[in-house]
Amino acid sequence: MAVATTSQYWTSRMLGENPTSPTSTENNQVFSAVGSGASVTADDYWAVTDAQYHITPTTTAYTIFTVMKYATTPSNNEVLLTLDNGNYRVEVQVFGQKLKLVGATTVTSDDLDIVMAEENPVPLTLRLTLDASGNAKLYMREIIEDDDGATHYLSVTGSSGEGKEINFGTSSGNVEFGSVYVSTFGVFNPDELAPSDFATNTLLRMAMSVVQLLKDSKRTYLKTHVDNSSIRYGFDVSRNMIMRLPAPLINVMLRSLTSPTFAALGGGRIDQEYQVVVYVTTRGTNYENAYRTGLNIIGDCFDEIYRNTGLNGTTDSLMEYTLDLDHKLDDDDTVCTHMITFTYLRRITMRTR
Repeated sequence: MAVATTSQYWTSRMLGENPTSPTSTENNQVFSAVGSGASVTADDYWAVTDAQYHITPTTTAYTIFTVMKYATTPSNNEVLLTLDNGNYRVEVQVFGQKLKLVGATTVTSDDLDIVMAEENPVPLTLRLTLDASGNAKLYMREIIEDDDGATHYLSVTGSSGEGKEINFGTSSGNVEFGSVYVSTFGVFNPDELAPSDFATNTLLRMAMSVVQLLKDSKRTYLKTHVDNSSIRYGFDVSRNMIMRLPAPLINVMLRSLTSPTFAALGGGRIDQEYQVVVYVTTRGTNYENAYRTGLNIIGDCFDEIYRNTGLNGTTDSLMEYTLDLDHKLDDDDTVCTHMITFTYLRRITMRTR
């Protein structure tokens, strides 16, 4: 999949209240219930002891996201989450303080502290996806890779489907759901659709999408000189971090955004201006060569971004850019960093929250 477009969003949103009658009903498909063993807790969680909540989708690729904890641990093999596209089915099942992802095969997580017994605990975040070909993934705590670069999710192929269904709940124990979001628009990992629509519009659609665009580019220098692992979002662009990573290196960063205009009464649509910054870092004993290589790379970045973003004049428009070229000030300087800033104007809907 790719970063969710402006027409792909969470189609169901439950925020700790009764899933069959959520507070927000605009662009929000409501869950149906089987069983009534559930209630709202004092801290606004939907505590389920014996009930199932489901949606019958019309598509074949889904994402379900939830934040949850155990007040009482359910029985082993209890099903907490289910995705079924008619051809393939996958379930998240209880296994003590671990979880099992069950499809045609079964994989088991590490201990997860779902009862929140550790010091300063936080509820468990789960994201389960299933695509049309039966590939399923379970992300825990919204982590795709750990600090060592190893994948942090569980993955299986689904078992035979029983009928289209998206489901959450339990028939044993006491499971408290703080939120449950569903998208029937497709499979989205944590870098493609965030729980917060604000985060999706900013970090993902205006920055992570640029990272992916540059990784997919076939332009000369981007394809032949820069490894995909060296094209990244610039969470850390400090000198120490840049020196540890292989050059040439491209860091994409969302610098700022403003909203000068609410484009509809009641704030249903707003205009937002974004500044997306691209840093290109090269390194070499000959600073002139590093400078020229960096300029060619940032030139490919400009061409790729200019030709493929900001193309919709009514909702997403590239307004201007500024290029800052590096220069050598120290005899020992071997690192050259050029920077280009793109300014976008985007008109977005505020009605899918």
